[in-house]
Amino acid sequence: MQRIRLRYAKRGPLRFTSHRDFARAFERALRRAGVPIAFSQGFTPHPKISYASAAPTGVGSEAEYLEIGLQAEVDPAALRAALDAALSPGLDVLDAVVAGEGSLADRIDASRWLIELPEVDPAVAEKAVEAFLAAEEVLVERMTKQGRRSFDARKAVASFAVGKESAAPSGAAAAPCAIIDLVVRQVTPAVRPDDVMSGLRVVAGLEPPVPPRVTRLAQGSLTSQGEIVDPLDADREDAPIGGR
Repeated sequence: MQRIRLRYAKRGPLRFTSHRDFARAFERALRRAGVPIAFSQGFTPHPKISYASAAPTGVGSEAEYLEIGLQAEVDPAALRAALDAALSPGLDVLDAVVAGEGSLADRIDASRWLIELPEVDPAVAEKAVEAFLAAEEVLVERMTKQGRRSFDARKAVASFAVGKESAAPSGAAAAPCAIIDLVVRQVTPAVRPDDVMSGLRVVAGLEPPVPPRVTRLAQGSLTSQGEIVDPLDADREDAPIGGR
């Protein structure tokens, strides 16, 4: 059996696709592309697909990852192209590599996020971020499967800054528009960008007049220099690569 790891994006209106909806769409794409997917054993066999840290519904992403098991060897570049063509525009397969040793999930301990705040002055956002970083603890609440929980959003934040440029990559037209760069470590419970935004409300009273637009730019292992290493990089030395 061959294992392939893929990086895909959720763009534009397709950012509102839930993880369950994407999983259904991806399984249909596997069938349309004629991919020799492997199946589990037992009374209810299911395709061997493993997802890593999916982004929340409504959040765009340039760095979603999954791994599939195949019954026969395929060329990763050809697989990437076939799956990309079989998925709707906005669900875009960006990269494919033959899986090496170790777990894909073990290579992901942080994510980088772009948060666009239309109609928020960058200077106001910068003061709110400074207040957040100065706090030793920022307690926020969120409803979970175990009920409403309170947790510290501050300890998960590795870096947090307001960009100097006002142009928004997503094309947000509102002016002013604060652009925030956020790096969050994976902790338990997981801290999401909306939790950090709740923290800005707690420490600085920042209430964006319109919902933020959030995009995950990267996820992987966080270096001591603050860079995030693509989890597929460790597989590239001995594996063909597809991409665009």
